[in-house]
Amino acid sequence: MSLHPVVQSVTERIRKRSAPSRQAYLEGIARMRDEGPLRGHLSCANLAHGFAACGPVDKSRLRNGPTANLGIVTAYNDMLSAHQPYEPYPEFIRQTARALGHTAQVAGGVPAMCDGVTQGRAGMELSLFSRDVIAQATAIALSHDMFDSSVYLGICDKIVPGLLIGALAYGHLPAIFIPGGPMTPGVPNKTKAEVRERYAAGEATREELLQVESDSYHGPGTCTFYGTANSNQTLLEAMGVQLPSAAFINPGTPLREAFTREAVERALSITALGDDYRPLGQLIDERAIVNAVAMLMATGGSTNHTIHWIAVARAAGIVLTWDDMDQLSQAVPLLARVYPNGEADVNRYHAAGGNAYVFRELLDAGLMHGDLPTIVDGGMARYGQEPKLDGERIRYEPGPTASGDDSVLRPVSAPFEAHGGLRLLRGNLGRSLIKLSAVKPEFRTIEAPAVVVDAPQALNRLHAAGALPRDFVAVVRYQGPKANGMPELHSLAPLLGMLQNQGRRVALVTDGRLSGASGKIPAAIHMTPEAARGGPLAFVREGDIIRLDGEAGTLEALVDPAEWQARTAAPDTAPAPTDHGRNLFGFNRANVSPADQGALSISCGPATTDGSAWHYDAEYDLGADAAALDAPHDSKDA
Repeated sequence: MSLHPVVQSVTERIRKRSAPSRQAYLEGIARMRDEGPLRGHLSCANLAHGFAACGPVDKSRLRNGPTANLGIVTAYNDMLSAHQPYEPYPEFIRQTARALGHTAQVAGGVPAMCDGVTQGRAGMELSLFSRDVIAQATAIALSHDMFDSSVYLGICDKIVPGLLIGALAYGHLPAIFIPGGPMTPGVPNKTKAEVRERYAAGEATREELLQVESDSYHGPGTCTFYGTANSNQTLLEAMGVQLPSAAFINPGTPLREAFTREAVERALSITALGDDYRPLGQLIDERAIVNAVAMLMATGGSTNHTIHWIAVARAAGIVLTWDDMDQLSQAVPLLARVYPNGEADVNRYHAAGGNAYVFRELLDAGLMHGDLPTIVDGGMARYGQEPKLDGERIRYEPGPTASGDDSVLRPVSAPFEAHGGLRLLRGNLGRSLIKLSAVKPEFRTIEAPAVVVDAPQALNRLHAAGALPRDFVAVVRYQGPKANGMPELHSLAPLLGMLQNQGRRVALVTDGRLSGASGKIPAAIHMTPEAARGGPLAFVREGDIIRLDGEAGTLEALVDPAEWQARTAAPDTAPAPTDHGRNLFGFNRANVSPADQGALSISCGPATTDGSAWHYDAEYDLGADAAALDAPHDSKDA
């Protein structure tokens, strides 16, 4: 089928806007490619250091032959349930490579923190910046010029975007991402949420809460809700840099092992040493980015990717904007209901048809680019097929043509909603995003007085004191990337969800983030410009009437313009960060870009005319309309 006109126009606009930076990026990786397998250019001392610890077979191959050497970048640690299964992977990868006549080495490790552990804690202020640290660590791992191809062991929130950004810095190398799979089902997510809300209301004990949390997060693998970690997996497949339908196979199963084996074999077969060279930087182009956004919208994925994929695109020289995402969301229907957008977990989603079903539906409707080159032969069409285990190998069969559970997956012809999961909000408070797919229609509009706090803990204290009005919009400011690293504010979800259950009308407006698992209440997040940059949130006062209309895409403070102009910015009352490692990230906070430019605290991709790597020039976007779209930035953006 021909490409949907909105998908076509957005792709063309991105391509036009990105032309200078994309060309500079491609020229850069071409120069690295043209130098040939760089291991052959190392001095004798350099090369000897590179294989000193290898066994005799690997050492001989690295010393003498033109065999491929596979670099492994791993985010393994055994505190994260999603990454614990990776412990034996390096040895398995080495053995697989060796059996094929090649070699593999662990190029390096990257940090991997868990937002589920740090929610509401000081460590959450390091979370977003960990993505940039991971990108830098990935580049360091690949800096030894020892590798002809690469594989990446990482799944969770900031880890996959960080690995992608780092891998794109070495975009002349082929790259394949290898997931570990989700844990098996535990307590239903709805039951867990209900106990959390009862605990917030004082109706459940801490022991009861801990038990339901333990029954939910109970074993190795990713958490089973459709948050940022699992959204990462679908987006990687949408860009063609992970094997088809590899995402949601449970750890420790024969099929999971077969996927790892095939990923290694494929990574070694697409190097510059052979005749099927597929470098990452060429595979991830404008079409790949649009495919990822389309998949995000169709499945109701994580709001975090409205930041992360702007940064990933920038690393490939591509300028993606929130306006692009918003237009795609209005064209791509919602095909999946997975918690927090529904009651199913990712295991049930996979059983109902999973990614293969969604890809086939989107491709058939022209809502994805089917001509995108991928790591596998057959391109995106292969991603609509279903894997089966055939001995130790994977055999692909035609994918499902009908949903196995229409409460979880539906076709484009009968979607859950006509639009995707996310919506861009505009108004006199700036620009922000709302995850409509997780909010029931009757809660998508609210007009209520503001309760203004500068820390999420303050809202909990007001509730405990009985000081919250019946209906209100919680304005939680000074939570943006420049202020404190943009921590997730998921710890507010049980309180606000409980109040909504009581029949009260509540909403959240913040320049911070929410967890990819957040939903239920209307939440305008990632507000840009943030309060710490002099954004309009700094001028909101207690009791101001706020109107949020998710369907119309508007967010306004209903304040007399003359009074608004006479106000001065409220100061940030938070104490200076001096503990729990936060002081080490002062440079990141001082230099980070706005949320709508990827919240990058590192140079990423080729530099633009002003010397930065993340600057967004409106002239590349919508011409005269760009000024109108960016108007909320102008009033008080520092």
